[in-house]
Amino acid sequence: MGEPRSSSSHSSTSEASSITTPPPPPLPPSSSNKTTLLQPSHKKRHKTKVVRVFRSVFRSLPIITPCKFPSMPMGGPDGHHQHYKAINATGNKISGTLFGYRKGRVSLSLQETPKCLPSLVLELSIQTNTLQKEMALGMVRIALECEKRPDKDKTRLIEEPLWTMYCNGKKSGYGVRREATEEDLNVMELLKAVSMGAGVLPGKSENVEGADGELAYMRAHFEHVIGSKDSETLYMLSPEGNCGPELTMFFVRV
Repeated sequence: MGEPRSSSSHSSTSEASSITTPPPPPLPPSSSNKTTLLQPSHKKRHKTKVVRVFRSVFRSLPIITPCKFPSMPMGGPDGHHQHYKAINATGNKISGTLFGYRKGRVSLSLQETPKCLPSLVLELSIQTNTLQKEMALGMVRIALECEKRPDKDKTRLIEEPLWTMYCNGKKSGYGVRREATEEDLNVMELLKAVSMGAGVLPGKSENVEGADGELAYMRAHFEHVIGSKDSETLYMLSPEGNCGPELTMFFVRV
């Protein structure tokens, strides 16, 4: 009698244990550090020699003297769009994003498309609110200069780590090339569906509240023109029919 009871009790205990202690469910995958941005294709890097020579001649004057035209008139809509149509015939269109906290430095991110990982992140020396004021005046010319390298040095111009920066002819510090941070990638992820536009995003700073804690951004298409191994230019393209502020960035070895 005792043995059957013991066996029955053991069997009941075993069944109860199997019912009351099911295996824990699998944890949901964490996506906090993941990005859905794509790798750039780099298909547009290789250009023919004839096109490069044509670009060099076509854009040589502004590249040599980038900051000597602060008073150039904006012109009417027809002249504005003819200017950009001419550029479009000789350059590649890429996505550029200027972003930063209002009282912090502006960063520039260049992407092949808004859905790609940044190919360049450059931290500029100008503050976000200062650049906004300059652009409100209508025309901004930023020149980034670095020293020429020996002919045997094959470092690409856009890969230079440090630049002397001029804004509308005035020296304003240095630009620094850096790797994309987690916050940079988060901004690009949030703006993945935005091709052109400007606005603010909630910042991650817990010490600053209100407007100063927001991250301002401006995204636009840029025409990337390669004049030579020592000169490249980015022209911001305004939407058709909109003669908004103009921004041009010159990368030059001197």
